[in-house]
Amino acid sequence: MKQLTLRQTGAAVPAVAIGCMRIGEMDPQELAGYLSFCLEQGFSFFDHADIYGGGGCEENFARALRLTDIRREDMWIQSKCGIVPGVMYDFSKEHILSSVDGILKRLDMDYLDSLVLHRPDALVEPEEVAAAFDLLESSGKVRHFGVSNHRPLQIELLKKCVRQPLEFCQMQLSIPFSNMVAAGIEANMLTDGAVDRDGGILDYTRIHDMTIQAWSPFQYGFFEGLFVGNREKFPELNTALDELSEKYQVTPSGIAAAWILRHPANIQMIAGTTNKAHLQEIADASHIALAREEWYRLYLSAGHMLP
Repeated sequence: MKQLTLRQTGAAVPAVAIGCMRIGEMDPQELAGYLSFCLEQGFSFFDHADIYGGGGCEENFARALRLTDIRREDMWIQSKCGIVPGVMYDFSKEHILSSVDGILKRLDMDYLDSLVLHRPDALVEPEEVAAAFDLLESSGKVRHFGVSNHRPLQIELLKKCVRQPLEFCQMQLSIPFSNMVAAGIEANMLTDGAVDRDGGILDYTRIHDMTIQAWSPFQYGFFEGLFVGNREKFPELNTALDELSEKYQVTPSGIAAAWILRHPANIQMIAGTTNKAHLQEIADASHIALAREEWYRLYLSAGHMLP
């Protein structure tokens, strides 16, 4: 598995992380086999959130892990907090601290490798976030920190008080869902792609040595469905995926993953699959370096433009 280096602290992480949103209902024995397979293939980074399955995904992860001989130190465990489903977002010191305690209890672990703030809280007080992060770091409960779905100025606001490096920014990204790329290419154009929806987060993370974590890498829209194999909606894209998969002897899903990993922004892809075969497809393609022309061909075939 290709490795990435977190540029602010030098820590090494796999280029592909395992998203744990769908593991809540898996049989623990089946999940244990899946986790062992992940480690064998180099997928040692696991991305959780306290809202996944209402906490059930973290609990099931712990149950399954006890059925394996996997060592805690051989995994990178990340979780997210800040969402109170259907009610509010909460970045208060009290909520962050209680959330982490709940996460660690459900995971049956002493620490998280990384904690990510899930979605921006409009009422955020950076001083409270900083106080929470200081306590989490000094107590050894969290070793690295990041954010999710944040704009650059929201990150800057946190950095006004937070002294720990913010190493991750988790954003939705796939070949069709790539406005963070299009907004730069179509700069100064009267086109939909030129609309700035994220404040220039792609360039910001490169300037500040953050790692984008790309979620829903095989989806289009906001959980509208898979684009790989969807020839009715994405005929040109699937033709390009098929031809490149034949060239590189991997699957179309593998090429879609390679497209994300080809970008020089140090992007880490989050794969939410629980299918071993699908995960193997991604592993097989993780070292492919698409040519610049191939990367742009996929981009254009998804409906984007070059002015």
